[in-house]
Amino acid sequence: MALPDSITTCLSQPVHYAICKLGFEKKDTSNIDTILSGNREVCWPAVTEHVYYLESDQSVDYIKSIQSLGPVCESVNLYFKSLTKEQFVIQYASWFRWTNCTEVFLEVFNVLQSTQATEVALGLMKLTSCLERALGDVYLLKGNDCPFLLRDLLASEQLADVFGQAVMNVLRVFIGSPHGLNLRNVLWHGFASPQEIPAKYCAMLLFLTAGLGQLLQTYLLQTKDVLVHRPYVIFISLEELDAFPGNEILSIAEELVKHSSFVLKIMLPFWIAALTAFKQSRYADSVILLLPQLEAGLRLLFTTTNKCPNRLLTAESSALYTTFDEMLAKHLDNEQVNQLPVVLEEPAMESIFESDFLWDFLNHQEGPRIRDRLSHGEINLETFPREIANQIVGFAITFLCRFSDETMFSLKEHMVIKPLMNCASCYQSRFHPISRLKKQVLECMKSIHLWPEFATVPEEQEQKIKELEGNTEANTLILMISEIISQLQPYMPQNCCSSDDPINSVLTERLLVELCDTRICTLYSPRPILEVVVILRKISAQCHQVSQQVIAGAGLRHTQWLNKTLRSRQRHNYRRMLSSIKFLSPVLRLILLLITLELVSVHSVSKKNPFDYQQYLKFLKSVLQYTENLVTYTSPDKNKWDETMELTKKTLIKIKKIGDRKLMLMHLAT
Repeated sequence: MALPDSITTCLSQPVHYAICKLGFEKKDTSNIDTILSGNREVCWPAVTEHVYYLESDQSVDYIKSIQSLGPVCESVNLYFKSLTKEQFVIQYASWFRWTNCTEVFLEVFNVLQSTQATEVALGLMKLTSCLERALGDVYLLKGNDCPFLLRDLLASEQLADVFGQAVMNVLRVFIGSPHGLNLRNVLWHGFASPQEIPAKYCAMLLFLTAGLGQLLQTYLLQTKDVLVHRPYVIFISLEELDAFPGNEILSIAEELVKHSSFVLKIMLPFWIAALTAFKQSRYADSVILLLPQLEAGLRLLFTTTNKCPNRLLTAESSALYTTFDEMLAKHLDNEQVNQLPVVLEEPAMESIFESDFLWDFLNHQEGPRIRDRLSHGEINLETFPREIANQIVGFAITFLCRFSDETMFSLKEHMVIKPLMNCASCYQSRFHPISRLKKQVLECMKSIHLWPEFATVPEEQEQKIKELEGNTEANTLILMISEIISQLQPYMPQNCCSSDDPINSVLTERLLVELCDTRICTLYSPRPILEVVVILRKISAQCHQVSQQVIAGAGLRHTQWLNKTLRSRQRHNYRRMLSSIKFLSPVLRLILLLITLELVSVHSVSKKNPFDYQQYLKFLKSVLQYTENLVTYTSPDKNKWDETMELTKKTLIKIKKIGDRKLMLMHLAT
């Protein structure tokens, strides 16, 4: 791994020149009064005249524009420094309301009064995040489906219609375009060190945001439109994100930061500031500072292990950055195997924890996708959950430990670090589709276990229920289920089946929990397996809906029965329901068992056994169709219990036929 102390910048020469020098070349002084009107509003024509265009195609000439805007930015920075907080609030606070996060922009003003480069960089990251979100809200005044990328948003006709193309071109000089300063991306992707971001650019973006608010107010008055702010993402089930112990680890984290080869020396202030922010309960700030540094550290590992040191630097506008997405991919863009995941699953960690954790928290669609949502302004910074910050900090510290030198041995063995590393070694993906399927299965099983609580009737009606249960068809279904369970015996834990009662001894929540605890490698799951998992999740979801409908319907009918408000036909139908529950419960539990066995069988890969994938998909889709029909038949307005029995019989025959073969997913893995 390259020595982090020897790296003086992660900006390529052209990008470093553009950000750190180009805007300082013109020594002209710019009078603030030329870009401010008498009532201290932004005079946009005086700003837009500093944007130059290429003669060839009239696109923005970013080099000349940065040069020309440099003195203007300096003038704005000095002007803001001359204002007190009270003066700034009086003159500008109202112009930030359109962003729906005025306090963040007032906080950025405070940052500009300090000399701490780290705070300026943090302020700029928060500013660009909130600005992007606000611009997206404006976009939706005129269009649908707001662009995901900032560069596409700023280049949109919708924003040009509201603010004017010349105004949007000014913004693109600073953010959004890879040809410009691109301040948002070089910071959020961990390329820029604190000292490489001039404070005057942060001041200028603060100034421009206020100016956009002025333009928007005029536009809304003319059009009578109302700006609606999209709701923030709210994280639920935070307990699912809990992988690491509490913040006692912070007591020795700063020492690890100073001695870990995972940390670039030029980025050390960001790490210290992140840990400090966490101690001060500024959880959003802590994570905003840490995520780019995790990316920078991983990029160092990535470029070292894949022998491409040039990719440690920012890419030019004609190439792609090396970001999380590529670093976590299975293959490089030249189709060679990415060596970073190989390094991350070395035996020392006893797992592929780092890759799983990164995919969980950053990439998986059902995960928190922290980096995307923070950087695009989708999260309320003031209420950012401590639980998530704790996990990101804990994860970062495992990297610091793993890539620290031998002098840190005593710290690695510290009683606070040991539990952290143990948690890391035991981590399993929680947001991969396979992991979500496991969760679905167990939740459905819990629901089905509630059925016996309402499946009772007064004693005088028991005989009628038993007469229905004596139905030959129902007994046939129970027998078929028992036979299928016998077929599945080789794939289940030993001694889990009782010969006296195979159904109730096997189709249990305890067995499903045991099977779901089986560790499954979810990283880079083959496409065929993921396609099957999609169908299995749909089947599980339908089973759960059936269970909920049965619970609701039976509960209502039971109450009506006790209150003697059921008509004769309704009483008969209720008895049919209770009779059907006797076989429907084991059928649903059998389907859940089959789903779970399919998942854990992925480890028993056998390429030698012939297997018709398309035939298997057809079978799965038939089971899905069965569960969808069950949802219809068991709905309160249908109550087709006889049809349910007939449909179930046909499906069990199919399951029994395919159960004669080996389990299916083991043939799909590659």
